[in-house]
Amino acid sequence: MADVKKIATRDSYGNALKELGAEHEDLIVFDADLAAATKTGVFKKAYPERHFDCGIAEGNMMAVAAGAAAMGLVPFASSFAMFAAGRAFEQVRNSIGYPHLNVKIGATHGGISVGEDGASHQCCEDYALMRSIPGMVVMSPADDVEAKAMVKAAYEHEGPVYMRFGRSAVPVFHDAETFTFTIGKGEVLQQGTDVAIIANGLLVAEAMEAGKTLAEMGISAMVINMATVKPLDEELVLEAARICGRVITCEEHNILGGLGEAVCGVLAEKLPTPVRRIGVNDEFGHSGSAAALLKQFGLSAEHIVEVTREFLGK
Repeated sequence: MADVKKIATRDSYGNALKELGAEHEDLIVFDADLAAATKTGVFKKAYPERHFDCGIAEGNMMAVAAGAAAMGLVPFASSFAMFAAGRAFEQVRNSIGYPHLNVKIGATHGGISVGEDGASHQCCEDYALMRSIPGMVVMSPADDVEAKAMVKAAYEHEGPVYMRFGRSAVPVFHDAETFTFTIGKGEVLQQGTDVAIIANGLLVAEAMEAGKTLAEMGISAMVINMATVKPLDEELVLEAARICGRVITCEEHNILGGLGEAVCGVLAEKLPTPVRRIGVNDEFGHSGSAAALLKQFGLSAEHIVEVTREFLGK
């Protein structure tokens, strides 16, 4: 995909907020002293009176966002995933989730690909934390086009939403003119009958690349972009399992508590199916370049191909 345009979804987040801000005066943005990194600075430059820097006090920021939502505004609270989901978990749970307030959380720098920032910032637990909050929507886009559409869908959704965006640039493969996004719906990117590969975030591009390689090897892989982790598109998961008989999940997250476990939960109850989970294997990351870390932790097209061949006995 060397000739494909690449954009970091955190950039998409900032640009989408600016675009939505022009249409909706009730949209306001909170940040925790990271506007340059989360890209909410793009919104701040356009609408300084609607951007509020809460400082390095993420828990307080979530409580303030809850208050704004209670006043009828639509706040987007932004920080790194480690701080938005981790440090501020209690406030997200009790001040936003429990009263089911209309707060949108834009969490950037999720996963191992945060790279040189190291284990303290490489949040691979956020899906698990946010999925555990009743009524919370949890999503992660695969590219720029989907990210912008996701932010718009989050604004239109009534209730709390958690969105994870990435630091690293990823290939743009959706067509902005034809793409539509619906919360809770997955997307079949490649049809197949031997195995279903269900991925989200930056692993979608890797899964697509793996699908092409597998096709050259005579293996027919269905590739699915499952941007919404909660509510999961159970109908699509079951359909893929019926057609393929085997499922592989791919996520830039701990294999515990994320997309893989969500898929396994559905299949275990409704259609027992062999599954392999690709993700971070219950360990912390470490400092290094994003590319090197993704390869080391098995979050690559090559590893997906390897796992698929072993899974199918080929």
